[in-house]
Amino acid sequence: MFKLLSRGAQQVADYFTACHLCDIGVRAHHGVCQSCWQQLPWLKHKIERHQQDILVACHYEYPISQLIQQFKYEQQLHHLRLLSGLLLELKLPKVHAIVPMPISNDRLMERGFNQSLLIAKELSKVLNIPVWQPVQRLAQHSQKGLSRLERLENIEDQFVAKTHLQLIYRKVLIIDDVVTTGSSINALSQVLKQLGCQHIYSACLAAGGVKQANHDVIV
Repeated sequence: MFKLLSRGAQQVADYFTACHLCDIGVRAHHGVCQSCWQQLPWLKHKIERHQQDILVACHYEYPISQLIQQFKYEQQLHHLRLLSGLLLELKLPKVHAIVPMPISNDRLMERGFNQSLLIAKELSKVLNIPVWQPVQRLAQHSQKGLSRLERLENIEDQFVAKTHLQLIYRKVLIIDDVVTTGSSINALSQVLKQLGCQHIYSACLAAGGVKQANHDVIV
């Protein structure tokens, strides 16, 4: 009942509030108008990284690239509604838990929050699936001067399973903001497998350098 009332209040507020992007149109989709929504750099594809499929909502292009940067580095948390809404447009798999991409304590202190965790919590509310954080990320060291193999090993060493876990979920969905090489998702997946997760899926807000014709469209 509370969720229905909250949703109704949001719809009423949207009717009297201008689009989050153009500041002109009426809000129709997660805070933006129909025109802006349609013009977003949609990808809605599966891409493959390290022999693992990753669901991606958009190309890493304007305005999504700018929104992610402002959300992540300038604490403009009002972008959360739209960004989490992008992932809800994907055909997300049925899972037991959502695993946000962890960040190191250094990054957390510097930024004040984990952007993937905030997005995961929004998805959790809508999908009624718990957020699970069984892995911690150690301090991220500079990759400068390292070979490709050394870079991969450096990333893999950053992810460590937490001790004394009381519950292990078999089907999980990793949530991240931007995917490039997919090394972080791969490293996190390996630790989750070691914990006993049997089906590991991934979804990201955006990806850079992806040619749409090379992948199957997710409708």
